[in-house]
Amino acid sequence: MKIHLPVTSPPRRPRLLVVDDQPANVQTLYQALAGDYQVFMATGGEQALKVAHEKLPDLVLLDVVMPGMDGYEVCRRLRSDTATADIPVIFVTAHSEADDEARGLDAGAVDFIAKPIHPAIVRARVRTHLTLKQQSDLLRQMAFIDGLTGVFNRRYFDERLQQEWARSARNGTPLALILADIDAFKKYNDRYGHQAGDDCLRRVAHALALGLNRPADMVARYGGEEFACILPETDVAGALELAQRLADLVRALAIEHADGPAGHVVTLSLGVAGRSAHPPGVSLGAESELVAAADRQLYRAKHEGRARVCAELPPAA
Repeated sequence: MKIHLPVTSPPRRPRLLVVDDQPANVQTLYQALAGDYQVFMATGGEQALKVAHEKLPDLVLLDVVMPGMDGYEVCRRLRSDTATADIPVIFVTAHSEADDEARGLDAGAVDFIAKPIHPAIVRARVRTHLTLKQQSDLLRQMAFIDGLTGVFNRRYFDERLQQEWARSARNGTPLALILADIDAFKKYNDRYGHQAGDDCLRRVAHALALGLNRPADMVARYGGEEFACILPETDVAGALELAQRLADLVRALAIEHADGPAGHVVTLSLGVAGRSAHPPGVSLGAESELVAAADRQLYRAKHEGRARVCAELPPAA
């Protein structure tokens, strides 16, 4: 049987973040790299951290000596944050002593480029480290894929939800969660057999992945016949609309289910919860509360007859 891999967006140009307090240096690096990459720029440490969180670049070219927060501290902070910890950092510096390089490596840098820069060398180093990152990302993603359905697994869901919850708190943006359960799946397995049940799980997972709106949205197999969708920058109203569309897509598969709750086809019960937009930095509890809220609504959908969507409105920020 065919396994459907997670639906991905079309390939995009890699993103680079160039950080230097001298505009002339930033412009030189931009001219060397803009033809092949999306290049974002920052002229100080705090700004660099902000752009890194917002844009999630694939690689950072970082000056060492800057007023205020130097490059070593920027690198350490990037490494200590789960959202940016895997972004490779190349120091671009006029300091090339062994002690300087050792300090940079201790901070988490992967390479050094000496000033004044040579564009061909910069491009070669960037290509090398982007290739290494892509290979590392692929291996990491393979560890996060559910072997049966081909969508992300529970381990990835837990990590991703933690990251998105932290990003939502930091930026003040909304975040929504959908929990979906295949109705009467035990009865489906009992009537049609476990091989048919596995195929049903794969088809439902693929329909959910195809139904998501944006590349940042993700679906994971939460456990058994249950799936979870994380929807960054989406409020409850938007998540409710999407949940209904996902329910319709699964119903439209017309997978026979004689013991199902509605229409003799496979259906979903879905629970929706979310946190609304709020002032950046405001603490609104833990991500486990969002899961608990969506789970309450999923239980409610089942209790009210299944094959429906229920949502919980977030508390006022």
